[in-house]
Amino acid sequence: MKFVTLLRPIRTRYALRQVTGPLQARFFQHDFVPRDPKANPKKYKYPAFYDPYGPRPPASDRIVQLAESIAALPLEERRQIGPTLHNKLNLPKLQTISTEGMDLSGQGSPAAGAAKVEEKKEKTAFDVKLEKFDAAAKIKVIKEVRAFTNLGLKEAKDLVEKVPAVLKQGVTKEEANSIIEKIKAAGGVAVME
Repeated sequence: MKFVTLLRPIRTRYALRQVTGPLQARFFQHDFVPRDPKANPKKYKYPAFYDPYGPRPPASDRIVQLAESIAALPLEERRQIGPTLHNKLNLPKLQTISTEGMDLSGQGSPAAGAAKVEEKKEKTAFDVKLEKFDAAAKIKVIKEVRAFTNLGLKEAKDLVEKVPAVLKQGVTKEEANSIIEKIKAAGGVAVME
């Protein structure tokens, strides 16, 4: 009930009124001409399915003459047609798309296998992973882990107890070998990945 009483002043204030006088002349200057009711509507024949590469209407004589004159041009002049049309028609420039990181070769092709072999040969960053350690040498292993990771005692202990765990990532081959030797001397087994 209260809601209806609130809406009454709004309805009366914004009620639509019939446009008359000079406004009517301004809004309805053009006369509307309805379609002839006796005229037959145009019937369009749609194809059963849409084929964008299907038959097309033949080109006009002017287009055929233009194509023949373009075909008669030397190769260098034909190469200039595309850029000239782009400039004349103000078409946007095509931007190159980066294919970095995309495998554009086939799945089973020999080129894909060769690329993977080359990647392994060119690998420069390695990860050092602690595989296992002797229980008696746990303290020595923790000390070695702290030495080359700059971790606190608690963090190094937690890392060693989560065997197998990656100790250091993205190191050079020489640095990885020295870390493995230090872990081995302390009583643990580390591998390079």
